[in-house]
Amino acid sequence: MKALAFFIAALLLTTITFAQDKITPAAPGVTYGKTITADKAIDVTALNKTLNTDSVYKGRVTGKVVEVCTKKGCFMKIARENASPVMIRFTDYAYFMPQNIVGKTVVVEGKANVKETSVARLQHYAADAGKSKDEIAKITQPKKDIEIMADGVLVVD
Repeated sequence: MKALAFFIAALLLTTITFAQDKITPAAPGVTYGKTITADKAIDVTALNKTLNTDSVYKGRVTGKVVEVCTKKGCFMKIARENASPVMIRFTDYAYFMPQNIVGKTVVVEGKANVKETSVARLQHYAADAGKSKDEIAKITQPKKDIEIMADGVLVVD
């Protein structure tokens, strides 16, 4: 019985370790999750304005990827002028992003809202992004910011 449990644990570890190898590299036209188009996508500046008056935005948002989870691509961030990047997670972790998506322009479709992220969660994201222990230790306050739960991602360029 112990041998079977060890085998299953080793199999799961191997699957997680090599998960990035099975993700299609980012290139123009490639989609992840739900297949979407760039039609009616707003930029991050327009999203900021919308969320100043509405609590939720459902639709498409375009932006440039500035960070992706280095462990398995379980989140990414898109740039925002004069503010911290917008966190994007994926509905039910149904798909992941390749490492080469950083620097690409994407369209994400989903639900955006302003959310407070706990210190523990911020530290977890920082660790997944490959930040140093010193950088992680400097995270001592929760953060209120825009987060998008994406159903699909389209690489534009």
